[in-house]
Amino acid sequence: MSQAPSQRPAGARTVRRFLYENGLGLFFTALFLAMLIGQAVAGHADFNNQMVAEQLATVSFWEYVTSSDFAVDASENWQSEYLQFFFFIAATIWLVQRGSPESKELGRHGPESDEDQMVGEHATSDSPGWAGARGWRRKIYSHSLLLVMGTIFILSWLVQSVTGVAAFNQQQLRQLQSPLSWPQYLGAADFWNRTLQNWQSEMLAVASMAVLSVYLRQRGSPESKPVGASHDATGVEG
Repeated sequence: MSQAPSQRPAGARTVRRFLYENGLGLFFTALFLAMLIGQAVAGHADFNNQMVAEQLATVSFWEYVTSSDFAVDASENWQSEYLQFFFFIAATIWLVQRGSPESKELGRHGPESDEDQMVGEHATSDSPGWAGARGWRRKIYSHSLLLVMGTIFILSWLVQSVTGVAAFNQQQLRQLQSPLSWPQYLGAADFWNRTLQNWQSEMLAVASMAVLSVYLRQRGSPESKPVGASHDATGVEG
């Protein structure tokens, strides 16, 4: 006979509670890892197919996932995603989209007042410590999300450029062509082709979400307005 919920061990209840309260983050982390592994497997097969076509030696899976070819493919996607979030967070401070749940209410653009943001003397007992602090600590914490997103973007963009020039030069040498220095690669078509093809897709996705959510609905999702909400309702979540 199964135990009643109240009779389950405390450890099991703690795990279930943790999974429930962190389900969204855990779900997408699991998807990320699964897709990264899938990319590695498919990328390894594709890379070896190229080596065979060029009559060169194939590499092991471990050699591939520790290579610049795999690193540049992964990092070029990471940097574009964090650039997307950086621009979206920054743009939604000042720009609005009538009828979109991705926008603040019309007339509320800007950084808002200390009272609205519950900082300084308006901080509550539940507020983060730095929200009630003075000076540089409050200023940094007030912009911490944008700062971290921007930092991750810059770091992953640098990783892409460094691993990209290594992968590009390996291909150049296989084709008996001269390699490029890192500054030369930053101005090369290969680097900007890799970069801009990701950037444009991210901007399209954000624009589509902001506009389509004005007219379309997904019941139960906080990224959508309530199904019966007016098309003109702005900043309303379902």
